[in-house]
Amino acid sequence: MVPSEENQFVPKEIHNAAEEPRVLCIIQDTTSAKTVNERLTLNLPASTTLSKLYEDVAHKARYVNGSFDLAWGNAQNMAPLEHNSEMSLSDSSFEPGGKKNFLQLTDKDGEQPQIASDESGTADSSGLDDSSQERFIGPLQRDGSAGGSGDYSSPSYSYSSILSKSETGYVGLVNQAMTCYLNSLLQTLFMTPEFRNALYNWEFEESEEDPVTSIPYQLQRLFVLLQTSKKRAIETTDVTRSFGWDSSEAWQQHDVQELCRVMFDALEQKWKQTEQADLINQLYQGKLKDYVRCLECGYESWRIDTYLDIPLVIRPFGASQAYGSVEEALQAFIQPETLDGPNQYFCERCKKKCDARKGLRFLHFPYLLTLQLKRFDFDYTTMHRIKLNDRMTFPEELDMSPFIDVEDEKSPQTESCTDSGAENEGSCHSDQMSNDFSTDDCVDEGICLDSTSSTERALKPKSLLTFELFSVMVHSGSAAGGHYYAYIKSFSDGQWYSFNDQHVSKITQDDIRKTYGGSSGSRGYYSSAFARSVILSLCLSAGFLSVEDFPEHIKSLVQKEKESEEQEKRQREIERNTCKIKLFCVHPVKMMMESKLEVHKDKILREATEMAYKLMELEGVVPLDCCRLVKYDEFHEYLERSYEGEEDTPMGLLLGGVKSSYMFDLLLETRRPDQVFQPYKPGEVMVKVHVVDLKTETITLPISVRAYLNQSITEFKQLIAQATGLSAETMRVVLERCYNDLRLLYVPNKTLKAEGFFRSNKVFVESSELTDHQVPFTDSLLWKLLDRHGNTIRLFVLLPEQSPGTLASRTLCQKAGEDSDGPFEGSKGNRKSVEAILEESTEKLKNLSLQQQQQQGSSASDSQKSSDTSDFEHIESPTQEADSNSSLCVAADSRELENRISGSSDTENQFVCEERSDSEVNNDRSTSSVDSDILSSSHSSDTLCNADSGPIQLANGLDSHSITSSRRSKAHEGKKETWDTAEEDSGTDSEYDDNGKSKAEAQYLYFRAEPYSQDDASWDTHKCLVLHVDKRITLAAFKQNLEPYVGVPSSQFKVFRVYANNQEFESVRLNETLSSFSDDNKITIRLGRALKKGEYRVKVFQLLVNEPEPCKFLVDTVFAKGMTVRQSKEELLPQLKEQCKLDLSIDRVRLRKKTWKNPGTVFLDYHVYEEDISISSNWEVFLEVLDDSEKMKSMSQLAILTRKWNPATMNLGPFQEAILESSSVEELKEKLSEMSGIPLENLEFAKGRGTFPCDISVLEIHQDLDWNPKVSTLNVWPLYICDDGAVVFYRDSRDEPLELSEDERNELMKKESSRLLKTGHRVSYSPRKEKALKIYLDGGPVRDPGQD
Repeated sequence: MVPSEENQFVPKEIHNAAEEPRVLCIIQDTTSAKTVNERLTLNLPASTTLSKLYEDVAHKARYVNGSFDLAWGNAQNMAPLEHNSEMSLSDSSFEPGGKKNFLQLTDKDGEQPQIASDESGTADSSGLDDSSQERFIGPLQRDGSAGGSGDYSSPSYSYSSILSKSETGYVGLVNQAMTCYLNSLLQTLFMTPEFRNALYNWEFEESEEDPVTSIPYQLQRLFVLLQTSKKRAIETTDVTRSFGWDSSEAWQQHDVQELCRVMFDALEQKWKQTEQADLINQLYQGKLKDYVRCLECGYESWRIDTYLDIPLVIRPFGASQAYGSVEEALQAFIQPETLDGPNQYFCERCKKKCDARKGLRFLHFPYLLTLQLKRFDFDYTTMHRIKLNDRMTFPEELDMSPFIDVEDEKSPQTESCTDSGAENEGSCHSDQMSNDFSTDDCVDEGICLDSTSSTERALKPKSLLTFELFSVMVHSGSAAGGHYYAYIKSFSDGQWYSFNDQHVSKITQDDIRKTYGGSSGSRGYYSSAFARSVILSLCLSAGFLSVEDFPEHIKSLVQKEKESEEQEKRQREIERNTCKIKLFCVHPVKMMMESKLEVHKDKILREATEMAYKLMELEGVVPLDCCRLVKYDEFHEYLERSYEGEEDTPMGLLLGGVKSSYMFDLLLETRRPDQVFQPYKPGEVMVKVHVVDLKTETITLPISVRAYLNQSITEFKQLIAQATGLSAETMRVVLERCYNDLRLLYVPNKTLKAEGFFRSNKVFVESSELTDHQVPFTDSLLWKLLDRHGNTIRLFVLLPEQSPGTLASRTLCQKAGEDSDGPFEGSKGNRKSVEAILEESTEKLKNLSLQQQQQQGSSASDSQKSSDTSDFEHIESPTQEADSNSSLCVAADSRELENRISGSSDTENQFVCEERSDSEVNNDRSTSSVDSDILSSSHSSDTLCNADSGPIQLANGLDSHSITSSRRSKAHEGKKETWDTAEEDSGTDSEYDDNGKSKAEAQYLYFRAEPYSQDDASWDTHKCLVLHVDKRITLAAFKQNLEPYVGVPSSQFKVFRVYANNQEFESVRLNETLSSFSDDNKITIRLGRALKKGEYRVKVFQLLVNEPEPCKFLVDTVFAKGMTVRQSKEELLPQLKEQCKLDLSIDRVRLRKKTWKNPGTVFLDYHVYEEDISISSNWEVFLEVLDDSEKMKSMSQLAILTRKWNPATMNLGPFQEAILESSSVEELKEKLSEMSGIPLENLEFAKGRGTFPCDISVLEIHQDLDWNPKVSTLNVWPLYICDDGAVVFYRDSRDEPLELSEDERNELMKKESSRLLKTGHRVSYSPRKEKALKIYLDGGPVRDPGQD
């Protein structure tokens, strides 16, 4: 809507001239790794157009104009600047005046910029120094030469030849977060011709499987994109989604060898019953023989194993020297060990234990040989994982023939054999022996795959078992984490490339040699970038399938991906040309609405208005011609400008281009058909004017006025006079500069700017003939009214569920008539007056809101006086308490009063004045129950909900609109908030003196109450009040003002503040104000006596040592300073009997300290609170029911909770208490022996761990606890038993643990896990939990609902 129902008044336009500033642009070239650290600096006039900016950048960067984009560098998903736009830099959100405007030079449509040819040569001579051009972000070299394993820290590192995507012809992979290990493996598989070609030959059947979860299909798509895409790098999210991974897996670091094995297993499962079923084994699987040979008779026992990689130890266990090369490590891998001494081998032929040799022999090498360098180890000294950075060389060509048979010990006596091969090689008969061994052991069944048959294998002599280095997986970092990338040799041109996530570049042999390891002078992150695994190829006969040779289904996939990429490109182009800006609208029905307007930059303003009109659902509500879009500042609620005459202007020009975010918003403004839109011009400020009427003490809704900052106060008053009809001569204008900061504008010639006006402002104006303007402003009625307006907050108060009970009413009414001699003495003579008071009180409650609207003072009744006291806070002095009590008494439940007035003979209704403590009230917040001794069980009064709920004006004429929707806390001027306690020895504020009288001082602050009904089902709407109260009121005064509505004195109820999560906390400091409260905060009132001096609120829990939940809440009670433990038990037991139905004997219960869930010191009956026992606010204690009378008689005794562990039956006995006279271990063992009957010499004990009840799995207790510590006293390490409540387990050393089968153990483990989880105790503890790498073939893991 138009900002106000009144016309807006706008002064004449004022023009200000200024010099044209200059704009500093800093451009980062991100188009290649070589230029990523280049910075171009341009200092241009602010009137420079965007098209001219592109020309200047192209000239300085030596690029062809139009072949690159410029985008803001400080925003994500930034849209590029327009190439041909004639908009100036100042209109495109560039900041002038020396401020840095950061831009990024990026690829256009995924293609790199074209380099402009000139006489000076290539773009490398761009005027930048060489060092800045050669810097590259990635694994950089350490020694200044070319390499990919260097350090970030040195600026002189560079690759010898850094090539862009278009020059290498290869596409990178985007790192999702920590998926570098995945990218390295995928690039290696892609660069393997046999694997890629076989993957292309596999055809996906969409009818049989979901393409989203098909791992081979997603790999196929990825390889097609890697081969045909024009992008610099492509995403791997579709592949990881087919693994069943969610986004959290992208943040898990894993080992590349682990991924390789898991992914190969998944592919074999997916390729069952297809031509590719045996692909992994054909390419990567080898065979070796694990043998043991008797040195006496030559008998050999052996088995055949298969392998996908050969793990090579870098440094043998316990050795200080590492192997220097893979040849040495391979030799050590097959080096046999001698079994002698206690490790002798039992020979089947000799029928005895003999010396033997145990070792491995290679039988067959795969086509692609993978050597895993075991750089990750465990240091048993520090108990941490470590990475071994020792130097280990590997040649470019590796001859494996020496490792086929190193002993040449063939023997016809080789008879015993087993087979553990993964692919069922058959039995170990002579025919297999002839297969695996020819007459000459120098022959291996190595393969060279070609187009004939995948099952045919050509025999090769040793001299031909030469493998050529093909791929190196490099890991930089430490054992705790790091980064993977791959060096791969192309089979097409024989060139080595570095595949480092998005970046692909050429490397040399020097780069490969740097991955050997060894000492490094640099200590940067990439100083330990060494080879993790090495892949070697046997022969290079196969070639990649070209695009022309693709199978038909791959050609279809290529076309599909190309169309998808074109569609993505078109969509990206649309996104790059779409302006996205916040849109607001004051809807006539739905009030303020907010949305996002997405409009193409070429759409004109008229079309954008139609889009906004439909977006805000104004059709049928407001005509389209009654709407317009204006520039709007939502934070300051400021209308910056309107767009008159620009209906045909493109939105891109109006908004300053396409940006990721705008510094302003749009408002769809509406008007009535009879209204006219007012123009909003740049440079104007918006002023919300509130008119104040001192006679009625009301403040009107604001009207909007637009002014200029260079206007004087006199001119501003005239402008307001035109808008409001007030007299400018007698007008007073008050500016609220910041919240509750009121400033009277009285200097006529001072400008608005000098007075502190900004974009959006709020003023109060008053013009009357009263003499109020003659007094100082801070003493005037205007200031008081505005001050009250600024500090009033609205609170929702939930009253108790039950009406005040008999005791409270008796106490109050007894105080009112304490001159009477008996309970009913004088009641008949006063019956009429009491009934009159009741009638007036009931009428007052029913017509509360109506009375507060009355402005005439014709009535002088008690009801009107009560209404007056509810308008302003008026705390009575102690001498006035009788009148107050009279009023409070009649505010009690009407039915209860009627019963008493009619002379009921019920003894419970006798007026007996007595003080009751909080121990008589169950203040459990979850139940809000009320003790029947204090409160009656009668139904609550419904007077509040029956009150008139019509429009209510604030007291003294201040209408409800003057209370703003958001308030900030501000203490009263001159006051200081304190956190002081009541007395020097009291843990809480002393709310009342010894006679129960409030210590609050008389103050007069605003307080008004009205009934309220709301939809919140958690609150009883029949007992809900809305309070408009000055937040500078103290809690004591606030409670006294609530007395008429609660029906009991303020000393008999408590105030709880309700927070956003519905948690309630009691407010107890009566000397503090409500300044921490804000609008619409909720408050719950609960009945119960407030604390006196020296009293503490205590929560009592029952200790049940042998129950699954040993800690059970009972009641809230009150303990006082100087009270003995026995006295507190005497007061507590009746409360437990009534509220918890526990009939206990005082000699069979004890109180003890509670620390979290742990039972502590036993309190003896003669202990005194605050003398022998320290006590604090909101204290918690345990109540323990004893089987017999209390045995603890002295503080020197020690109460220990013991529990027997029975290994033979795998169970724990119940807790039993042992009372010790000293801290002697010997006495503890004697006591345990006496309790259990276990002989002293066979008794073992251990202290429990963790919080009570120190639960532990029965599968772990026998080994994990520190049994029988070698100490003589309990108060030393490792026991540290110095207080009551410690848990001690004991057992009979003669009992052996029950032997369990595997099934029984698993079943028991499940039961124990379930038991410990229910009790909140963890089964085991791991300081660092690593997530195992898994690939899910069914689309994703099945999550356990019991997991976090």
